[in-house]
Amino acid sequence: GALMTDVLRTSNLLPTTEPYSALGYSYVGTAPGLSVQPALFSISGTNAVVDWVVVEVYAASDPTLVVHSQPALIQRDGDVMDVTGALILTTPLPSGEYHLALHHRNHLDVMTGASITLSSSPALINFTSPATLTYGTNAQRNINGTMALWPGDVNGNGVVRYTGTNNDRDPMLTAVGGSVPTNVLTSVYNTRDVNLDGNVRYTGTANDRDFILTTVGGTVPTAVRVAQLP
Repeated sequence: GALMTDVLRTSNLLPTTEPYSALGYSYVGTAPGLSVQPALFSISGTNAVVDWVVVEVYAASDPTLVVHSQPALIQRDGDVMDVTGALILTTPLPSGEYHLALHHRNHLDVMTGASITLSSSPALINFTSPATLTYGTNAQRNINGTMALWPGDVNGNGVVRYTGTNNDRDPMLTAVGGSVPTNVLTSVYNTRDVNLDGNVRYTGTANDRDFILTTVGGTVPTAVRVAQLP
């Protein structure tokens, strides 16, 4: 559809404290455990919150080096919002050239392919546009002309894998009980909930497993897709 789902919000499953620290993410220049006012989750419509993300800033001279990272919120229309509710994100970094990346807990990261000038004047990075240069090859999925993050990185290792060691499919089966694949884990905020509907479903309509197969190519289950970062 034209907008992302905000079922996690409407189901009161979104945490008011950033979830990435608990998942093992280490921020650079930002204290862990930042929280938002619950009132931000009462916003509906196009500006409703979908989920937490992390905005990462990399050095232009060394795009493997994260010089700053901070939690943020992504809205249904794709805007990234500061934890204060502002649509302009600020960093303590000096003005200069940087690469920016967007990180989500069960999708593959995307990074700007060219450096961006950050200064006192806001810079706009539109990762939804096919015209925006991104690092690597096929860093995003094109959905009817709108670019989106590749889903399915359930274990957060930067690789979407359907079969084999460290695959992203098995954790889903474990979550629903292991022996009965038709079971459903309901009303959860969980990395195995790839379609962000608040449920972990291995089979049937609206299951999360199919997203992994689609991301790796659909026809060759042994294929993998790797996050396009330096």
